[in-house]
Amino acid sequence: MPKVKMTSLLRSLTDRFTPNASSADLTTKPRPDGFHTAKAAPVLFTPTRPEVDGDDCLHDCATCTIKYPRKFAIEEEDKLYGEIKGFSRHLLVATGKTDWVRDVEDEKASVMQAVGKHRDEIEGGKLMLSATNIPTPDHDGEEEGPYGLDRPTRVLLLPSFQYIDGVTPNRVPDFIKHLVNITSTNTQPLKSETTLSTNGETTNGHSTPNREPSDSEPSTEPLSPTTLPPGLSLVNCPHKYLILLCSQATRDARCGQSAPLLRKELERHLRPRGLYRDLHDERPGGVGIYFISHVGGHKYSANMMVYRRADPLGKDAASKEAMQCIWLARVKPEDCENIVRYTVLEGKVVKPESQLRGGFDRAKGLVSW
Repeated sequence: MPKVKMTSLLRSLTDRFTPNASSADLTTKPRPDGFHTAKAAPVLFTPTRPEVDGDDCLHDCATCTIKYPRKFAIEEEDKLYGEIKGFSRHLLVATGKTDWVRDVEDEKASVMQAVGKHRDEIEGGKLMLSATNIPTPDHDGEEEGPYGLDRPTRVLLLPSFQYIDGVTPNRVPDFIKHLVNITSTNTQPLKSETTLSTNGETTNGHSTPNREPSDSEPSTEPLSPTTLPPGLSLVNCPHKYLILLCSQATRDARCGQSAPLLRKELERHLRPRGLYRDLHDERPGGVGIYFISHVGGHKYSANMMVYRRADPLGKDAASKEAMQCIWLARVKPEDCENIVRYTVLEGKVVKPESQLRGGFDRAKGLVSW
């Protein structure tokens, strides 16, 4: 198709789905939590437009040399958007591994298994649970592996963007009660002044207009040092952005193949911008890339979840929560350049109709489910 006609087509599609004062029919009525469900992919996240973003948004990376294996075939016809189940929080458990047993809740003596056993104690909606390759704490050179009922590890709780250190399987009930159940959810307005801090104090900053919470909502009051369960400590996640890649080969070999290749290509585009952070790099800002366990839809490999912090008034992002989660699929190495340029840095989606599975935007009050 000639370039002029392609640009015209993209503009007409974008104009059709871009929210405005007359686009109420593109979202549902307010949900009980006050958010709306976006009926179309370009409503939830802004699509790239060549007249705004330049013609580069129309083209895959031309310098990419990384390719998937020759027999790497994925489903290309299914509708992706709006098919994921809603979730309220996302818990990532450090294991130092890139692959796990088929169901991570079956990893014996692991925090994942303990969370699975205590799911009926979780309040405030569904908790998505992922094992990750985040390094486990140094246990004085012991070689016992990452799991043990009293073996502490680190977890990352989203959307609060907080690491919690010292979590063990035996401490999971207290962890759920005193941390998970009181932190913000994906369907609560941003409240930067109630973000948990490393010393249990609030952080002052700009917040979106508040609404009155319903009786069924979890509290988002900050912890104090006296209420933090013994043995647990809070550490701010230093990254401004997170990219999560499914790497679980035991669920689908394509996930194990795609994740390392995508990370390598993402690194190539992040390094010149000073944004790449490896697993041990805790400099403020930048992009953390983690491998995670199965998130569903492996036939659409590769799955990628991009979490973006809020940064109101340009204040320090280390004290802010996740504003957006952009969940993509069918990602290929040649997509990575524009994903970094537009999705990670600007919150836009380059191929909404073919790659966007869903997500949330707490600033807009929109979700895909």
